Amino acid sequence: MNWHGVHAIYRFEMARWFRTIGQSLFSPVLSTSLYFIVFGSAIGSRMVAIDGVSYGAFIVPGLIMLSILTESVSNASFGIYMPKWAGTIYELLSAPVSPIEAVLGYVGAASTKSVIIGLVILATARLFVPFEIEHPLWMLTFLVLTSISFCLFGFILGVLAKGFEQLQIVPMLIITPLTFLGGTFYSISMLPEFWQKITLLNPVVYLISGFRWAFYGISDVNIAVSVAATAGFLGLCLSVVYWIFSTGYRLKS
Repeated sequence: MNWHGVHAIYRFEMARWFRTIGQSLFSPVLSTSLYFIVFGSAIGSRMVAIDGVSYGAFIVPGLIMLSILTESVSNASFGIYMPKWAGTIYELLSAPVSPIEAVLGYVGAASTKSVIIGLVILATARLFVPFEIEHPLWMLTFLVLTSISFCLFGFILGVLAKGFEQLQIVPMLIITPLTFLGGTFYSISMLPEFWQKITLLNPVVYLISGFRWAFYGISDVNIAVSVAATAGFLGLCLSVVYWIFSTGYRLKS
């Protein structure tokens, strides 16, 4: 394993992130804080508790997951698209760096950014609503697995994208709506039975449900199903990334 190559890619991507720290970190934290102010403090004080958890605390895991999913996809897709756009991807392909090492560098950096953002938002949430984390190790596990999974997904998106505008389509038109409809602001048990079954087709439901279980021990779906869904999505993305590097699809052309 060429750890020097992995570290070089990782350090370059992290340095690029720190150069735009205002946009990369403070922007998602500020936007999520507005959700906490409006839904957690203002509206939440007038809402009944859900499964014994105050409404303000109930939406904390969903809002963190909303930021993690969008930032993971955006960071990873932009990280691999820029070398393609600038033409420096050929230097990477000709360097003594294997596909696994390249993915470790890019996805590792993007995942680190997402985890940092998630932890900062978690700390910020305590300023607005009181809450406790019942299973902190599981919370970190879900946070890391989700970050890695969607960074891999973002990596795939960055490889497939033909322009900067395409990098925004999936986060804006797919990820964000699925997260809002995946139980961020409510429990799916509050929906009519028909819509509960429809909602279970949304894969983000399993991520938010598992993450919320780590906080409060409550979930809309079985925790084992949430873990399996997250691991399955991770495995699928890994397989697609391996195929992309094996064939050079959209990298060498």
